Amino acid sequence: IIKLIEKTGGSFAFGNFVAQHSKTRKGSLLWTYLLGIIIFIDDYLNSLTVGSCMAPITDKHKVSREELTYIVDSTAAPVCVLIPISTWAVFASRLFAANGLTTDKDALKYFLKTIPYNFYAWAALIIVLLLILRVIPPIGRMKKAVERVESGGPLAPEGSEKIDIRGKNPEPQVQGKMIDFALPILCLVLATILCDVDMQKGVLITLGFMFFLYVPRGLLSASDFADCCIEGIKNMLLPLILMVLAFLFSYASDRIQFTQTIIDSVLPVMKKIPQLMPVIIFLVLGLTEFITGTNWGLYIIALPIVIPLSIAIDANTLLCISAVLSAGVFGSHICFYSDATIISSSACGCDNFEHGLSQMPYGFIGAILSIILFSVAGFFLT
Repeated sequence: IIKLIEKTGGSFAFGNFVAQHSKTRKGSLLWTYLLGIIIFIDDYLNSLTVGSCMAPITDKHKVSREELTYIVDSTAAPVCVLIPISTWAVFASRLFAANGLTTDKDALKYFLKTIPYNFYAWAALIIVLLLILRVIPPIGRMKKAVERVESGGPLAPEGSEKIDIRGKNPEPQVQGKMIDFALPILCLVLATILCDVDMQKGVLITLGFMFFLYVPRGLLSASDFADCCIEGIKNMLLPLILMVLAFLFSYASDRIQFTQTIIDSVLPVMKKIPQLMPVIIFLVLGLTEFITGTNWGLYIIALPIVIPLSIAIDANTLLCISAVLSAGVFGSHICFYSDATIISSSACGCDNFEHGLSQMPYGFIGAILSIILFSVAGFFLT
């Protein structure tokens, strides 16, 4: 889909549209932030769409790929876990019902109650906005990346071309229009939602729609359309391999019961001081998430333990569940080999290790704020 939009000039038309409404570096990053919030249905869909569409635009304003990728990654999972009609919300709600916390009918209502207490997601969204506005300065690897670009160096760190799903992008041979960008993206979002949030079906429907949008108008021949699809799949090979390796590592961690063992080791402390249960959950699960790079897998393992335990020791169950959700977002966001990190890096064209290392200080700032908030809330709400 991304390759087809580029080939027909849709991305070029979108770039011109944004350029008319955003003539500064800060403006292009605010557009990236806004699009990341608008496309909230799924974190993969979010990262792939926003990253691939905004990279050519931010390139014109000399934005380092590390900064772009950080913004894209920070408006993916953190946004999805705060919106009640996203894939994350649906999955978490079903787990609440499956573990006897609520009925299927009221599961989504319970998820709504967790939103104010999902402290890490809120922190991530606020911190990235403050970086865009330069209230918070570039630090660590991010500062080096900004200095590299300002001194006339490359926009992307070394080795980024291997993971860039867009590949080499010459100027399109045809003059596309905004509809060639907007309609496929809109179709993808709507088709994914209507197919019970099944992105694979959404992609297939969108490809069919794009064929009838482009070929009859002479933007592409049927042969060129097929060639673009093959080229797009070729560009996805390395990110897919990295994703498989990440999931294999996560599976191995589950098989040796890594997360379960860590939770069992801190159970005595939580039973003695139930007010500390939310912050301990965030600390412990955030650490395991950072190591393993899982998110939904963590929810499957942790929620069946956390829900009955919080009820048994009279802790604030809502706060404890919010801590589990926050820990999942933290792991998805910060781990440099998590699925979200790889997808965001490939969409923006940035080496995934450089992306992970450059955004890590900001993630830890968000984690520290979350630890403070969960500590305070644990004593005041329990």
